[in-house]
Amino acid sequence: MKLKQVLATVAISAVTAIGVMWGYSKFVKNDNMYAGQLNGVIPSNYKFAGYSENTPPGGAIDFTQPAAAALPAVVHIKTKTNAKQVSNNLPKQRNPFGDFFGDDVFQQFFGNGFGNSYIPEQKASGSGVIISADGYIVTNNHVVENADELTVTLNNKKSYTAKVIGTDPAYDLAVIKIDASALPFLLYGNSDEVKIGQWVLALGYPLNLETTVTAGIVSAKARSLGLNKGTKNNSPVESFIQTDAAVNQGNSGGALINTNGLLIGINSAIASPTGYYSGYSYAIPVNIVKKVVDDLIKYGNVQRGYLGVSTANTNDIPETEKNRMNLKFNGDGLVITDVSQNSGAMDAGLKKGDIILSVNGTPVTVPSELQELVTRYKPSDKITIVYSRNGSEKTTVATLKNKIGNFDIVKEDNSSLSKLGAEFVTLDNKKAREYGIPGGVIVKKISEGAITDQTRMRDGFIIVKANDTEVKNLEDLKKVIGNSKQITITGFYPGYDGLYDYPIIIEE
Repeated sequence: MKLKQVLATVAISAVTAIGVMWGYSKFVKNDNMYAGQLNGVIPSNYKFAGYSENTPPGGAIDFTQPAAAALPAVVHIKTKTNAKQVSNNLPKQRNPFGDFFGDDVFQQFFGNGFGNSYIPEQKASGSGVIISADGYIVTNNHVVENADELTVTLNNKKSYTAKVIGTDPAYDLAVIKIDASALPFLLYGNSDEVKIGQWVLALGYPLNLETTVTAGIVSAKARSLGLNKGTKNNSPVESFIQTDAAVNQGNSGGALINTNGLLIGINSAIASPTGYYSGYSYAIPVNIVKKVVDDLIKYGNVQRGYLGVSTANTNDIPETEKNRMNLKFNGDGLVITDVSQNSGAMDAGLKKGDIILSVNGTPVTVPSELQELVTRYKPSDKITIVYSRNGSEKTTVATLKNKIGNFDIVKEDNSSLSKLGAEFVTLDNKKAREYGIPGGVIVKKISEGAITDQTRMRDGFIIVKANDTEVKNLEDLKKVIGNSKQITITGFYPGYDGLYDYPIIIEE
């Protein structure tokens, strides 16, 4: 009899264990099929915290368990940028008295803006989140950008040197890695399920303090603040989760978790006139983070799918414009204001004036929501779009393309030209004749890169030489620079006197 009872107990335990593992595998099947996350594995930091995937921790507002689960996986990132000289050549207006007194007289008193300035060594810090047992960490791009040295300190005070795996300024995300094993890590949640009004916790290392946990509620979703404009990527991605959890300088890159201890966002920004917390903070949704992390680890850059439309909320369109466009729709959706040529949207039959209602079953009411949904996919992925045209609801399937208009994987451009951090356009022949030169290349939209790091070059600079070789067009510039590590760019500013040299060192 006792033997039967023992066997029955063993059998029940086995069935229970199998059932738990099956249930958990169903939970992670869709949410954790990304690089860094170990499918079907609950990290030790969750086990010891009494983790439950569906049931909130004990007590309606008791955050001890999710905090205990998450804290071991949130790290302190310290950065050091080495001292360097910066070319200080600034455009100088022609001196109207130079013909009488000579420029040297004025330069003695006022300076000429030439020469080099010295930027001292800089140190900063931020936060990061461990997402795998073997040391992959996600943080903000602005935390690690331009850093020469990265040091990661764990919650247990152990420190490691980290290397950058990949960054993307458009998303303000980066992946770094430390050489370690059996690390605690955070499990991905699902930011689509985040509700306005729900409790969340922000974890990080603000103001160079030790690990800090703050609590708040979600106050809005799909916020776009224009913080990532001016990046190398001309299509910045912003669809923030807005909370009132206190976040300060140093929290960037840290975790936003729900009451089950699941990662739902990466803290990225605050809205403040002073630079310190003033009421609202903003986190990048984890469903975007998962996609970016996966791509950066696999490809070194983000494989972003583009639909190819410009949109506006129906309520933001003036009535006169609605009448002109003959919009027969009174609900909430996104009016297509433009469709790019040779885009996935055009191929799918979408037209200007169509009103997008949902993407893959998710309603969209603001452009940032559409952007967030689309950027989760890579080129060649298909999305289902429900839209309204002339009062009739229709459905179409769009195949996303890359930024150059095809379905290929976009390889990272490691050329020196790409690392300069600007757009380059061949000077047209008419302008070249006006300037009395055989040709040149215009520097436009200077953003992040070697130019801003090492020079004071301004938009509109016209390159006529690179490394002492004549440059007539963009192809000449590409050939001359190639993969050179040391570059001297020579050119002029229209309306200003003289030629300017900008020596630049291209770092790996």
